[in-house]
Amino acid sequence: MTPPPTTAESPSQVRRPGVTPPSRRGGSGRRLDEVLVDLGFVEQAAMDKAVAEAEKSGSSPERVLIAGGGLEEEQLSRAVAERFGLDHLDLKVYRFDPNAAKLVTPAAVKRYQAIPVSFVNDRTLLVAMADPGNVLAVDDIAVMTGYEVRPAVSCATDVETALERLAEASQAGAIALPDDDAPADGDTPLPMTAKVAGPLYDISDLTGARGPEDEASVIGLVHKVISEAVDRGASDIHFEPGEHSMMVRYRIDGVMLEAAVIPGNIVPTIISRIKILSDLDIAERRIPQDGRVSMELEGKKIDIRVVTLPSSNGENVVMRILDQSNVMIQLDQLGMLPQARERFTKAFTQAHGAVLVTGPTGSGKSTSLYGALNQLNTPEKNIITIEDPVEYSMEGITQVQVNNKAGLSFAAGLRAMMRADPDIIMVGEIRDRETAQIAIEASLTGHLVLSTLHTNDAPTSITRLIEMGIEPFLVGSAIDAVVAQRLARRLCDECRRRVMVPAEVLRTNGFNVGLDLECYEPVGCARCGGTGYKGRIGLYEVMTISETIRQMAVARETADAIAHEAVREGMMRLREDGLEKVRRGVTSIAEIARVAGSR
Repeated sequence: MTPPPTTAESPSQVRRPGVTPPSRRGGSGRRLDEVLVDLGFVEQAAMDKAVAEAEKSGSSPERVLIAGGGLEEEQLSRAVAERFGLDHLDLKVYRFDPNAAKLVTPAAVKRYQAIPVSFVNDRTLLVAMADPGNVLAVDDIAVMTGYEVRPAVSCATDVETALERLAEASQAGAIALPDDDAPADGDTPLPMTAKVAGPLYDISDLTGARGPEDEASVIGLVHKVISEAVDRGASDIHFEPGEHSMMVRYRIDGVMLEAAVIPGNIVPTIISRIKILSDLDIAERRIPQDGRVSMELEGKKIDIRVVTLPSSNGENVVMRILDQSNVMIQLDQLGMLPQARERFTKAFTQAHGAVLVTGPTGSGKSTSLYGALNQLNTPEKNIITIEDPVEYSMEGITQVQVNNKAGLSFAAGLRAMMRADPDIIMVGEIRDRETAQIAIEASLTGHLVLSTLHTNDAPTSITRLIEMGIEPFLVGSAIDAVVAQRLARRLCDECRRRVMVPAEVLRTNGFNVGLDLECYEPVGCARCGGTGYKGRIGLYEVMTISETIRQMAVARETADAIAHEAVREGMMRLREDGLEKVRRGVTSIAEIARVAGSR
């Protein structure tokens, strides 16, 4: 849409009816309560009383005054405008441009309490806002409309009244507005042909997306992709640009599934939208960026970690959906068999020593450590963690975020933590010799240390630490237990099918059994999206460090020799643990072979 010719002057300069300019531009630097008193809207004594009441009720002084009849909404919006150094618009008097107003959907106007009222020039839109400090609203309106946003201030009731006036004009045939029955999330309904995790959606109409209404549809598309991923229980969303289009894939229960194919001409807008949501630099496309975004979906707070990665066809974006329920998980929910859980619990409930959890990325190591910390988290213990990044907040625990740019590495943070009188230390990952050395020494000086390490199995972690440069006698003395784990998909309870697997087939696939095995296989139904699986279960091998294994570590024995001794002492290997869960009908032989290998 091409705006009508206008001057570049601000509303205060042309002095249009309904405009009250601030005493000075750029903000006053004063608190809102001070501005209200200075403008004469509230007496100082009444404000002091409102401040005292607000401290008791947890509200704000302004809301206390409004509730008590001591302040009007219009006066509050005048004070907000003065505080921020912005024009105040009385929308009951101000004649706004309906062509500007209809650039934003009615549902978005209601959500943000903001409405475009005029074109300042051919690139800038004047937007009346109840809260000009809402940076997210400013960014979203800029993306929706394609214009730069100049905020002004109006009270929320005036914004709603203006929207009603526009709706009445639309019904009278004066202007054409977006449908007022837009979705509650404020985004226009999306025509779709791409598949989002099962159902088919048609996005073919967006192939020519250029105008502001198409921008709003792009915002809706991003929101739809995220909400579908959350509904399906996805852990990650991958936006992967190709030469002519962009693939969207979900990782559900550890497996990647195609979700949508998006036309190439709207890919830059979608990437920009995601960057705005996660507070990243939309102009920077040459280097990776990390960000984070929180949103509410159906009343549930969702935290998302966002990573961008430049590629030959554009920027890849990966969104990690962080489920806060993982941080409150209990040990009996992990899926450990009784013997393994008993070994693990005994190790991390000792007064000192080190417990390591190993496995590849995405194998649930952090979840196991959080389960242990939940059991250890009591008022008598000082627990400090250093993580990269801190994905979940835990009450009663001091959590430190690694910041390599500022010089706060795992090793530097761990050294500082040692001076903070900890009882229990959790290190997100042992990546180098320095971190390993400090962690090992901490476990030998009266602290309990929990950490993760990247190895394929539990016995290999001993030789891995020695290869890092840690003295074998320190490794043997400090480590009390090592847990190796994987995540396998659970069979869907609604559609799994009982089968008999011949012993010969099992032996061919590396399972040492002498009898045929009665178990279950996946089928697929509506509940599990046709995959035959729903949710995941952990596979574990828990190796406790006996005196014999300590001596083998000091003697630099091989990982295979250590594994043989650990099995002799009762350790169940990953594949054996998985086979037991197959016997119990929890997962399938094919899934165990997929995640635990053929050894």
